[in-house]
Amino acid sequence: MLANFKKYMITIFLTEDDKDDQTIFKEALDEIEISFHIANFHNGEELLEHLENNQDLLPDIIFLDLNMPKMNGMDCLKILRATPKYKDLFVAIYSTSGSQENIENAFMAGANAYIRKPNDFEELKDILRELLRDSWGDHFAASNLKTF
Repeated sequence: MLANFKKYMITIFLTEDDKDDQTIFKEALDEIEISFHIANFHNGEELLEHLENNQDLLPDIIFLDLNMPKMNGMDCLKILRATPKYKDLFVAIYSTSGSQENIENAFMAGANAYIRKPNDFEELKDILRELLRDSWGDHFAASNLKTF
């Protein structure tokens, strides 16, 4: 199963305004042994514009930070879920906030996963490994993706 997943190139859209967080996220992906392509966006508005202009190139998963300039992650998530061509995209909220209210609001708005940004690099790798390699690999093998 995992061997087949390594052959699959997963397309990740990371919507995150902090360049250091973008770099750390990519470095963690590099270390978990998946084949991936990542595109970075600095806010929800930039992500939505890219999706609209590149409708044939939809990602496998979108990571959305909650707190960004111009358009935050929650507003972007609501637009994604209200737009028929994007409503089935897998969206993970990726935020420093561990507020129960933010978590509940994210799931009520249609998030598939909520990930609190860890302070530890190894923990970030473990989280991404679980979501992308183990669970996502299961999804491609047996359509059995669990929600975090």
